[in-house]
Amino acid sequence: MKIKRFLCIVLILCIGISLYGCKKKSFLSNLFSKDDDIEIIRSDEENVDVTEDDGLRNTVLYFQNGEGFLVPVMRKIPWEEGIAKLALKNMTDNPSLRENLASTGLIPVIPPGTIVKGMTIDADTGICKVDFSQEFLNYQTEADEENLIKGVVYTLTEFPAIREVNILVEGKALDSLKYGTEINQPLRREAINLVKGDGEYRSKVVVYFKGNDNEEFEYFVPVTIPTLAPMPNVFTALEELFKGAPSDINLYSSIPSEANLQGVEVREGVAYVDLSFASLDEANERYILDEIYKSVGLTLSQFEDIEKVEMLIEGKTLKEAGIEYELNESIPVFANEY
Repeated sequence: MKIKRFLCIVLILCIGISLYGCKKKSFLSNLFSKDDDIEIIRSDEENVDVTEDDGLRNTVLYFQNGEGFLVPVMRKIPWEEGIAKLALKNMTDNPSLRENLASTGLIPVIPPGTIVKGMTIDADTGICKVDFSQEFLNYQTEADEENLIKGVVYTLTEFPAIREVNILVEGKALDSLKYGTEINQPLRREAINLVKGDGEYRSKVVVYFKGNDNEEFEYFVPVTIPTLAPMPNVFTALEELFKGAPSDINLYSSIPSEANLQGVEVREGVAYVDLSFASLDEANERYILDEIYKSVGLTLSQFEDIEKVEMLIEGKTLKEAGIEYELNESIPVFANEY
């Protein structure tokens, strides 16, 4: 009798252990499901800029203005695993975002209802593969299509880990979109807000002009301008900046007409920009220099070897020219903040 009781107890224990093992196996199987999204931008990512506001990260997002130009805006969004995916969510059209952006005159570029279904980043190549839901294709015009793709590519490549972006829709790789934009291979930054001309060109430079859709928010806009220079260079970029915005686009230069570019020289990471003024109103001196510096600094940020900008007036430093005002010489980090 005792032997039977002992055997029963052993049998019950064996059954219990077996059931526990099955449940554990099922739990582990669900935990590592192949269908789970993967996001490889982590909280220990290098060069992460977390603000003093606990848990917020300075993140550059791209929106569209009333003239159809893409505009970079630095916004603070919650820091979390999958920050790149969250950045795209903060660019997706919805009533709350529209209301939040109302005072800027800017609008979202990603169609309403769009969901990021998955995202992976190859640490070796820097290629980000992002899979959108079908709503991603619900845009109206050719300009909307161009801004949608470039807005996504430029936003994601703001992250140091991402160099190129491969776009999928519902898990499928498409050859091209309805207005002809090819997305069958990884995309990189190229020709944001391109000014299209009829003549021939040999290279392109990016110049920062200003725009505003209302009086509450004035912003810088990166514009790609074709030039005859054999390759993009510092002098050509600044020459186009001081020339002013093309007459057929509704943007303007923050460089006053009294300011002229005399020359520029780059030494040991510093661009020495020599200016002359027909007149310089002392009452507005600081404002004018700030505006010129920001435009020049943003325009020169496309050249990786330039870390600082020093402004000269007819070959003299500001102090030597009798201007008691020190500028922050570092290249600006953000074009616009909101």
